[in-house]
Amino acid sequence: MKRCNYSPHTVKNYMNILKHFVLWVNVPIEEVGHRKAAEYTDYLLDKRMKPKTINCHLACIRVFYDYLHHEEEVEVRNPIKKGSALRMSKPLPKHLRDEEVIHLFDVIRKPRDRAIFKVMLRCGLRVEEVATLNLADLDLKRSRIFVHQGKGGKGRVVYVSNDARNAIVQYLKARPRSRAKKVFLAEKDPYRGKPISVRGIQKRIQYYARLAGLKVSCHQLRHTMATQLLNAEAEVVTIQDLLGHNQINTTERYCSVSNIKVMKDYFKAMEVIMQRTTRGHPQLKGIVLDKNHFMREDNNI
Repeated sequence: MKRCNYSPHTVKNYMNILKHFVLWVNVPIEEVGHRKAAEYTDYLLDKRMKPKTINCHLACIRVFYDYLHHEEEVEVRNPIKKGSALRMSKPLPKHLRDEEVIHLFDVIRKPRDRAIFKVMLRCGLRVEEVATLNLADLDLKRSRIFVHQGKGGKGRVVYVSNDARNAIVQYLKARPRSRAKKVFLAEKDPYRGKPISVRGIQKRIQYYARLAGLKVSCHQLRHTMATQLLNAEAEVVTIQDLLGHNQINTTERYCSVSNIKVMKDYFKAMEVIMQRTTRGHPQLKGIVLDKNHFMREDNNI
């Protein structure tokens, strides 16, 4: 994994998973077969682990046995069969409605926090990307931000809306003097003047969520940006590039949540269908599908 330049965090997670498995198994690892692997899956299910977590365990074990066979030349068969992963539900990304966004930012008064969450909402940055953002990464004259430490070490350029840019400028004016290169700093002792942590940002959004009476997470702000861009008829490929998704399938999930074009096409076609099918039925004439009603009910459809 180190030769493949995986992050230390990923290496640590894999080692923890393997340690968990080795401590559980009651036979030499060379003797673990498909039945024992199935028992381990049942054990994880009994611990009420989520399917995604269990699949991560199984994938890690499968890669480990491949390593034993190919790298260490151990005569061992892989106990994790192909297709043994658990079926996973694919919940739709959760996002905030326009009125919820307004209500949330009504309660966020601190310049630093407004800047942090505006950057998440308008630029689509992950919480880790915000926490590691350096002053040198800001190019406010051209309304853009360079993300050098994205997920998987992937860098990208994102653009900054006017309201996010103003929030950043207001924070930089009030930002305490510090030698720290990171943009966002902690404001309370004993960490005052030091870079704010990921957990610190998450605690701030939890605080404002309680204050606003909403269920909000940092990642939901990223989902909200994607949904709003889609509703504004931005291309899916553009949204993929801004969010830093490796696969376009990940971005296309937002199309299932909200797609104004799909809604417009549906009601336009349905009006034609109803006009054609209600000619011989006077009692049905005058029935009109009011798409504006649905727009009023949920302007994020």
